[in-house]
Amino acid sequence: MIEVKHITKSFDGEVVLKDISAIFESGKANMIIGPSGSGKTVLMKSVIGLHRIDSGRIEYDGRNLPDMRMKDIRILRREVGMLFQGAALFDSMTVLENVMFPLEMFSGKTAEEQKERAYFCLQRVNMPERSYNLMPSEISGGMQKRVAIARAIALNPKYLFCDEPNSGLDPQTSLIIDKLIHEITQEYNITTIINSHDMNSIMEIGDNIVFIQQGEKKWQGSRHDIFHADCESLDKFVFASNLYKRIKSTQK
Repeated sequence: MIEVKHITKSFDGEVVLKDISAIFESGKANMIIGPSGSGKTVLMKSVIGLHRIDSGRIEYDGRNLPDMRMKDIRILRREVGMLFQGAALFDSMTVLENVMFPLEMFSGKTAEEQKERAYFCLQRVNMPERSYNLMPSEISGGMQKRVAIARAIALNPKYLFCDEPNSGLDPQTSLIIDKLIHEITQEYNITTIINSHDMNSIMEIGDNIVFIQQGEKKWQGSRHDIFHADCESLDKFVFASNLYKRIKSTQK
């Protein structure tokens, strides 16, 4: 579990996050949603530690990130997996080498053990074995995301961060990636945090959703609660399209 308590963050005197508190639960797909410029990316980067917050606490199972010594931060980094927007695979490495990379850097495993773990992760995300020696440019966008997920879970992380995991994918492939992330989260009891504006993802796997606007948390709940939320700004964001307006009307 990750818990943020009353965190604030400013850039050049402009407050971007305003006294935000939220709980991100283990074994659930925790989603940060909000309009463009709402601060959701800053919130995710602050939780990861890429931005130093002005005040508040960011607790990883009780360990406060802002108070950690560098030695403890290095330990924490090994417990974190990251799925970048656009997959961010290394162009000069094969599929297998991409997944082995974090193992080579941080695991201390032998070369054979690294290969065995990489094979396991690739099989878990349903990558065909014939693709393992291909370059990223030789596989589809959806397959690249699968490889990126395999790389993100290679070190068996306790915490997984996903930045717009469906960016650039067609709707059908997006649903497959959503399901895969959700399955892995539940299977390994990972605390997964997803930064997204994809309404299909929100409605499909949003176990725990934090909605922020203009740097403030306006609402927190599940995809099941979202139809009955008493939050005007959330309604305007979620049910902006005529399709979702019709869906909401059937839930009343």
